[in-house]
Amino acid sequence: MDYFTKWPEVYPIPDQEAPTVAEAVVQHWISRYGVPLQLHSDQGRNFVSAVLKGVCELLGIDKTKTTPLHPQSDGMVERFNRTILNNLSLMVSKNQQDWDQKVPLFLLAYRSAVHETTGYSPSQMLFGRDLRLPCDLLFGRPPDTPSSPEEYVQNLQARFEDVHNLARERINLRTEKMKTRYDTKATGHQFKEGDKVWFYNPTRRKGLSPKLQSHWDGPYTILKIINDVVIRIRKSTNSKPRVVHYDRLAPYYGHNS
Repeated sequence: MDYFTKWPEVYPIPDQEAPTVAEAVVQHWISRYGVPLQLHSDQGRNFVSAVLKGVCELLGIDKTKTTPLHPQSDGMVERFNRTILNNLSLMVSKNQQDWDQKVPLFLLAYRSAVHETTGYSPSQMLFGRDLRLPCDLLFGRPPDTPSSPEEYVQNLQARFEDVHNLARERINLRTEKMKTRYDTKATGHQFKEGDKVWFYNPTRRKGLSPKLQSHWDGPYTILKIINDVVIRIRKSTNSKPRVVHYDRLAPYYGHNS
């Protein structure tokens, strides 16, 4: 994912071996967008291998990686990974064999949606325009003003300057807000007894990929707020209550929430 534009790329690959990953980076990312100044990844051995390191050295790419056991230091990609896995878990068939077929349409939707950090869609940030969507076939889109190639480039440059300047301001503001939220995170929760909640329960099901499973179970009812971080919940009157940490709970608004 590009840090500034928030444009994501996802490449289904047959394995996670270092040569496969390096080949995907060169054939798909670099061939389309050129050589990046920096490539930041987690501590996966396929990303810190001699193969990928050699590719980066050959192409003059600054290779960096996250802090060990702390993937949150690459929070943007971690959040995107959660988003795509949550969506794929709702889209795949029961045997999960068709997950790769669901990726392209998810990417179309993500690239077309306004990103909360920049205030623009990734396509606007990268191309200076929105992508054409299936809904445009029904409602139509305003016709583009005809222009010469020179005028088009000038207009595009001006549009990029406006969009990117505003996006930089929003990114800086977002960074400050995230820091403030992080510094004041231990302020407690907003749950109360009797509330319906989702419970995060990452139990693996045999024969299925845990990454494509929906780990939120519910609804549960809050029986008692034991203290600021510990809560007793129960799924039904016949089930056994369980005591959990509040950060494993989320408000329940119905099965589509």
